[in-house]
Amino acid sequence: MAEIIRVGIDTSKAVFTLHGIDAAGRPVVRTELRRAQMIPFFRKLPTPTILAMEACGSAHHWARELSKLGHTVRLVPPQYVKPYIKRGKNDRKDAEAICEAAGRPGMHFTPVKTMEQQAEGMVLKAREMLVGQRTALINAVRGHAAEFGIIAAKGAAKVEMVFSAIEQQADIPPAARETFVLFRRQIDDVSARIAELDARLNAAHKANPISQRLATIPGVGPITAMTLAIEVDPAQFESGRHLAAWVGLTPKEKSTGGKQRMGGISRAGNERLRSLLVIGATAVIKVACRPGNRQMTEWLRALLARKPRKLAAVALANKMARIAWAMMSSGETYRRDAVAGAATA
Repeated sequence: MAEIIRVGIDTSKAVFTLHGIDAAGRPVVRTELRRAQMIPFFRKLPTPTILAMEACGSAHHWARELSKLGHTVRLVPPQYVKPYIKRGKNDRKDAEAICEAAGRPGMHFTPVKTMEQQAEGMVLKAREMLVGQRTALINAVRGHAAEFGIIAAKGAAKVEMVFSAIEQQADIPPAARETFVLFRRQIDDVSARIAELDARLNAAHKANPISQRLATIPGVGPITAMTLAIEVDPAQFESGRHLAAWVGLTPKEKSTGGKQRMGGISRAGNERLRSLLVIGATAVIKVACRPGNRQMTEWLRALLARKPRKLAAVALANKMARIAWAMMSSGETYRRDAVAGAATA
């Protein structure tokens, strides 16, 4: 058998499809392996062999396991693999496309996460899921309460007013009242779980020097700072502009024929991180609009004068991402006066 230089692996829960090529680019391995056969097969391959997978579910686990055998593992973003898939999609063609994409010059790869990074990221994702569940429960309570003529403002803090109004309204049927009690218990339970995760995140934030440093940026709180510290490796980006583009805070470009056409934000990369940065930027703008507030720099004032507030929030979030990259790359702390001076210049 010719020497194998690169293997594309199409992963799944039970069956893994392999496509390996030699130095001339000829396919020399086309096979399928069961889950239990993966480690024994790659243990026999000469090292270091380049192994490529899509950066999807369980990819980081397999990347860690195969790296222990001495191989070089590359995780390719799925959107970068798609252009290389030939007509008539199947697992073998997927593996071939992964192998081809991993060998392209200038290809960007996803860094392999450690188990600790995945564990910390799991806490952030669990909190996001629970917050979504609580929001759904509160919306259900408000919707059902409206059917009995009880109206309240939006927000988690206002739900207690709904329950108080329900208790005071005597003509609500017992079946509905019991259901509202069930909703209240569920909301209280989810809120307690969120509080537990918040305590864990705050402890992790205080123990992480990078997260603490990032939290000094206006609009960046502990959750955003922890997300940046866990999800972003500054060495993977050439500049803060590249990080902002990866997060999805830059316009889509559909230019052709020498004419530049820019659209809305691309919404690429980490959706949760983009949402956190935009929410933080919106909060900064809200505070900055108060008379005499220090957050109102000349740059932000000029931006708000010519652009809608929501668009300005995205632009500010872009700037926050670039500042975060600079701080993570250089190890410097946030300097408000220097940033304000640069914005004025």
